[in-house]
Amino acid sequence: MINSEFTKATIFQTFFSLNQLYLQTTTPHHPPQTMAFSKLSVFFSVLLSILSLNSPVFCDTDEEDNLLKGINSYRASLNLTTLTKNDNAECFADELADQFKNQPCTNSTGANTVPGTEPQFANYPNLLAKCHLNVSNTRDGAVMPACVPNLLPSLVLSNFTQSQYSEYLNDTKYAGVGIGSDGDWMVVVLTTGTSEGSFVPATSAASLVSEIGLIYHLLFLLMAAFYLL
Repeated sequence: MINSEFTKATIFQTFFSLNQLYLQTTTPHHPPQTMAFSKLSVFFSVLLSILSLNSPVFCDTDEEDNLLKGINSYRASLNLTTLTKNDNAECFADELADQFKNQPCTNSTGANTVPGTEPQFANYPNLLAKCHLNVSNTRDGAVMPACVPNLLPSLVLSNFTQSQYSEYLNDTKYAGVGIGSDGDWMVVVLTTGTSEGSFVPATSAASLVSEIGLIYHLLFLLMAAFYLL
């Protein structure tokens, strides 16, 4: 995924420079080309809007933040390293939480699910694809859904630290985490430091270079349009 903050900062800087140049070159003998500059402003606004739509935005809820703090405190008490946020895992956790949200909480769902009877989603590959993931870079990860009415913080944490999920939280191979919630469901996805469980697309670096190149080409065209207007 492209770094949206870097891209937006670059565009804003370019826009500001063009604006300053415009003001400096405007004289009484050369009336302001208000309409032309207005069009240029629209171009930049549209470009920023497109970038915003293409850049995933993750909004952590208080419940998710509290759970992450609780999990890391739990791991610290066991002298384990804290888990760092993984954006792709968080995206996937959100997608899974959306799938679970209409399922009721029972004594055999979530953390109480009997191993081997976990829900199977036919659109699982599509959920991975939405987060730029596939089976090869997620197979070593762990997916842990829990259902807690009203997502009471103390009960949510115990559903992970005092259940079958504690086996995963106690494992040193996990280094990252993504948390998503919807309704009464909280989903925790653990990632590893290996390529099979990193939740980092193998093509992410190439994709980033390609997208940054596209942005600079767009900026070049916009700057050229400014001088031609």
